[in-house]
Amino acid sequence: MRTEHSTYPAPEIVDRAAWQAGLDELLVREKAHTREGDAFAAARRRLPMVEVDAQARVVGAAGSVPLLDVFEGRTQLLTYFHMWHDGKSAPEQCEGCTFFTGHAQELSYLHSRDVTYATFCQGTYAESVRYRDFMGWEMPWYSARDADAILQGRHFGFYACFLRDGDRVFETYWNTGRGTEAGANSYHLLDLTVYGRQEQWEDSPEGWPQPYDPSAGDQFRSGERPTSQWSRIAAGRSDDLSG
Repeated sequence: MRTEHSTYPAPEIVDRAAWQAGLDELLVREKAHTREGDAFAAARRRLPMVEVDAQARVVGAAGSVPLLDVFEGRTQLLTYFHMWHDGKSAPEQCEGCTFFTGHAQELSYLHSRDVTYATFCQGTYAESVRYRDFMGWEMPWYSARDADAILQGRHFGFYACFLRDGDRVFETYWNTGRGTEAGANSYHLLDLTVYGRQEQWEDSPEGWPQPYDPSAGDQFRSGERPTSQWSRIAAGRSDDLSG
């Protein structure tokens, strides 16, 4: 039986009626936030779109293919542009991109809405696909390092959405920075907990644990390695990306 107590401060203890009253008061704000999020989504659906070269090449399991093929016959395409450090070992790869990409595991719900999900990596296909396999990811994987017509001067580390109309392709939306949190359900779940994400920028009561410094990528790493890699190492997978 565990008898140890938390060394961190905790919220005030009240009776259930007072606790529920506090939740009810917060719920009014949460519902307003949800409705505002719905309004943002409605505005996204009304944005104009811009045509991109449907024949722009990316490299995947079948070799060099046009962007059009990445749709896999579906009408919409949602992509995450994954950063890459050439020649670096698995522990040295981008912890943030590892975090966001690692959440994209169950794709059937996207497929049921006629949406294909794919990762566009900055690295070469031959090197970066070994990282995908080490991590145990199964989403379609492509190298987009030379796809300037798709990148349009942007740096990797963002989501982009595309629409196919016959043989033409259009970009409908993209975001980066904290916009990529849309793909990270771990963050949304942590926001429900009393200590939150435990990152230094958060507005938390005095004494709340906040050991993670986002400016250094600490929030995505454990022991000098992206956090999600540890279970792969424990399972006996090789993180040697040299081929």
